[in-house]
Amino acid sequence: MKKLVIDIGGTAIKYAIMDMDATIHEKGELDTPTDTLEHLLDVITSLYYKFRDKVDGIALSMPGNIDSDTGEIYTPGALTYNANVNIIKAIQERVNVNVAVENDGKSAALAELWKGNLSDCKDGIVLIIGTGIGGGIIHQGKLIKGKHFFAGEVSYLMTDLNSQGMENVFALKGSTTALILQVAALKGIEPSTLDGKKIFEWIHEGDKDSMAALENIANNIAVQIYNLQCLFDPEKVCIGGGISKQKLLIEKIQEKLNSMYEKIPFPIPHAIVENCAYYNDSNLIGALYNYKTHYEC
Repeated sequence: MKKLVIDIGGTAIKYAIMDMDATIHEKGELDTPTDTLEHLLDVITSLYYKFRDKVDGIALSMPGNIDSDTGEIYTPGALTYNANVNIIKAIQERVNVNVAVENDGKSAALAELWKGNLSDCKDGIVLIIGTGIGGGIIHQGKLIKGKHFFAGEVSYLMTDLNSQGMENVFALKGSTTALILQVAALKGIEPSTLDGKKIFEWIHEGDKDSMAALENIANNIAVQIYNLQCLFDPEKVCIGGGISKQKLLIEKIQEKLNSMYEKIPFPIPHAIVENCAYYNDSNLIGALYNYKTHYEC
């Protein structure tokens, strides 16, 4: 049978009915509850009962440091009510069905490893540019999770050695949120009136403020890709998230990287930057792959 695959984000829940070959038969989107775990479980349960004649399992992608073998969420990311929750047990107390869960950035990396632009690579990195920056690291064909399931949490990378603090983490320097905040500041308008789509419309119309902000964001992303290249030496770095559909972003990141390489007087490997193959569906496909590996189906 098919699976109910759910990608829980900080603002929206995307769901799909999928075959085990990752074909999407139906999909939709709901607002993410921001108040309580019980409200989130209500949404998941109602989705399952809506499709229970078509599905026999639930695959989840969500924020947090997650032990995908047990379902334990140690730190919850944006959804703070999930702290120290076992999400698999919480769902199975409501519905008698197999459940698998993985971190959202790691799910995106699994999608690229399984069927995407890292399928021909042993070593690669995925960066998901969104509200924050999700990450997943593939080494020797396997997902690196780390002792505390924190590997790939690139949102927390520091960007200024002389000024530590949350205001200087990568999430606030290289994300779509950062782009919006910078354009809003340059124009003296409320960030809530902007989104990434609007900003790129302005960029293509020649707006100088929007272009300046993009140059800065692309540079910040390129710096961290350079650092990750030095640490992990991946064959490719794949950029995902809705903003990654903008060809100009990838071009600008590669341009900034090339500029850095030109200033290094020693021969070092150069990072190859590409789009993720599945854009906003990456987390869904990776969550399904995680289910597939856990239940050997």
